[in-house]
Amino acid sequence: MRPRFRLKSFRLSAKAAAPIAVFAVSLGVFGAMVATRPSAESTRPGPVAPVVNVVRAQPADTRLPLLAQGTVEPRTEIDLVTEVAGRIVWVSPRLASGRFFDKDEPLLRIDPRDYEVALEGASAALARAESDHAHAKRDLSRERSMRDSGASSRARLDDAERGFASAGAALREARVRVRRAELDLERCEVRAPFEGRVREKHVDRGQYVTPGAAVARVFAVDFAEVRLPISDADLAFLDLPLEAELPEEGGAAGAGPAVRLAADFAGEQRQWPGRIVRTEGALDRRTRMVHLVARVDDPYGRHAENAGRAPLPIGLFVEATIEGRLFQQVIELPRSALRRHDTVWVVNEDGRLQHRSVVVLRSIGDRSFIRTGLESGERVIVSALDAAPDGMKVRPLELPAPGSLDDPTTEASS
Repeated sequence: MRPRFRLKSFRLSAKAAAPIAVFAVSLGVFGAMVATRPSAESTRPGPVAPVVNVVRAQPADTRLPLLAQGTVEPRTEIDLVTEVAGRIVWVSPRLASGRFFDKDEPLLRIDPRDYEVALEGASAALARAESDHAHAKRDLSRERSMRDSGASSRARLDDAERGFASAGAALREARVRVRRAELDLERCEVRAPFEGRVREKHVDRGQYVTPGAAVARVFAVDFAEVRLPISDADLAFLDLPLEAELPEEGGAAGAGPAVRLAADFAGEQRQWPGRIVRTEGALDRRTRMVHLVARVDDPYGRHAENAGRAPLPIGLFVEATIEGRLFQQVIELPRSALRRHDTVWVVNEDGRLQHRSVVVLRSIGDRSFIRTGLESGERVIVSALDAAPDGMKVRPLELPAPGSLDDPTTEASS
C-alpha cells in the first residue's frame, strides 16, 4: 500500500510545475524587454509669460476740467410792492404764476382818480405860486429903482426883497408838490425793473392795498446763476485770478472759464453753456470750500439767438464741467494703470515688466493724467496681475489709446 501512495503524489507535483515554468519564462522575457528599451530624457516645462494689455504713452497738451454740482438760481428775485394806497382796478394777464413779462411792462393798476385830483390841486397851487413870484419880482425891481433915486426907504426895499425870497420858496415848494403828485399818479401802475417771470401772485382785482403791500413774487430771467463749490486746492487747476477781480458783469463778462451744465430734464439729458463770472469772497466755514458763480444768459431761450434751446428752469439741480487750465505734454492713461497711486508698470523692449514711479497731476473718473515719469511711446500695462516682480517676462497686447476728456466749452444743448 505505501509505494502506491508515493507514486500518486509525484504525478500531482509535475502537473503543478508546468504553469510555474511558463510564468517564469514570461517574466524573463518582460524583464529583457524593459532592460533593452531606449531611455527617455526627463524634462520640466518652464513658466509661461502672461499676456498683458498695454497702452502707449502719448504726451499732449490737455485741459483738465473740474466737476461740481449746484442749483440754478435767479440773479435777482424780489417782491413787487405797491407805493401808493388804493383799490386795484386792473391786473395784467401776465401777472400769474409762471407767466413771463418784459422790463417796465405794467402788471397792475390802482385806481388813479384820487391822485389825478391831487395832481390837479398841486398844479393850481403851482400856478398861484408862479403868479405870486412874478408879482414879488416886479415889486422888488420897482423898489430898487425908487431906492436908487432916493424916493424909497431902505425898509421898504428890505420888505420887497423878503417878499421876493418868500415867493421863490413858495414856488419851489409848489413845484415839489406837483412832482410828488405826478409820481404818485405814476405809481398807480406797478412795474418790474427787469425782464422776468412770476413765481407767486398775492392780490387780485378789487382788492384794496396799502403802500408796501406785496402783490407778487418775481425773478429776473435775463440770466441765471449757479453757485458751484470747489476745494481751495482745485483753484490751482483753473485760470482764475486769486487776488484780482473778474471783469464786471455787463462788461467783458466772457473772461472767466467756460462751463457746461448738464441735467436730466423733461425725460432727456440736456446741456447749457455758461461762464464763471465771479468767486465769492470767503471760504465756507463749515465745508472749507470756495464757491464759484456760473452765469447762463437767457436761461429760458426767449431771445432769437437762443430759440429752440431747452429752458434752464430755476431750481434745477445740475452737474457742471468747468474748463481747466491748459497743461502741456500730459500723458492720459486709464486709471487702472496706476499702482499705489504713484507707480505704473511698463514693458521694455525685451518684453519685461518694469516698475516706474510717476507724478500724477490729477485723476478724473476712470482716467489719470501723468505729469512726469514716462517717455513718449512707452508701453504701460493696464491689466491686473496677481504678482508682478520687476523683470518678469510678459507678452504685451496693445490697446487703443484712451480718448481725451470732453471739452466743456462745447455749447451743446437739446
